[in-house]
Amino acid sequence: MNCEVCSLKELEVEHFEIREVLRCILHTIVFHRALGLVRPKDIDSELFEITYVQCGDAELEKKVEEKINQFIGWVEKHPNKKSQICLSFYEVKSKQPTWFSNKPERVYWEQWHINLNVQHPKAHTIKSHHSKVVVDPGVSALEERTVRRAALEASLREVLFQIIKFVNEKKDHIPPIPNIEGVTFPYEITLPSSSDSSFGMDMFKRMLQTGHPGMLS
Repeated sequence: MNCEVCSLKELEVEHFEIREVLRCILHTIVFHRALGLVRPKDIDSELFEITYVQCGDAELEKKVEEKINQFIGWVEKHPNKKSQICLSFYEVKSKQPTWFSNKPERVYWEQWHINLNVQHPKAHTIKSHHSKVVVDPGVSALEERTVRRAALEASLREVLFQIIKFVNEKKDHIPPIPNIEGVTFPYEITLPSSSDSSFGMDMFKRMLQTGHPGMLS
């Protein structure tokens, strides 16, 4: 089976913006892969003039929040580092364990790469001959932050439109609706590991399982 991959536009965010950005993106993707058993719930973003839709499923919301918390913990240990979260949809090909494995085979049919560049706010300083003194941000700093927030909101809207464009154009790879409990196709959210190389190896293993993926930027 062909695995379609959508690599979303990279977003530059500050630490306090991570949660809302990931909520918007993850819930938008999952909602568009719902199985029709959902009670759509409009959510107004706490930081942006953006409304997105959740599936209205408490268990799904809990899982998303847990993954966001884990990612924020990773960011705190790896400051000023670009990172990628992978949301993958899969189907279970065999529920009967084989002699060499007790786990059913997961065949990945769609992957979403969420790319974030977490920035720390710039400290505004006054230079002297002897030292740099950190001062409270002035009007110019507040204006700069307002402009940056507006730019992030515009970029986030672009990402949400990118998601909608992908789901409208890419449909042939979607498998038959599984006979399972749950509001969406089976999915998993993969976070960066303690090293980038380990995360890359995890992705390589998935590609071996699913075959060469198609790409859409």
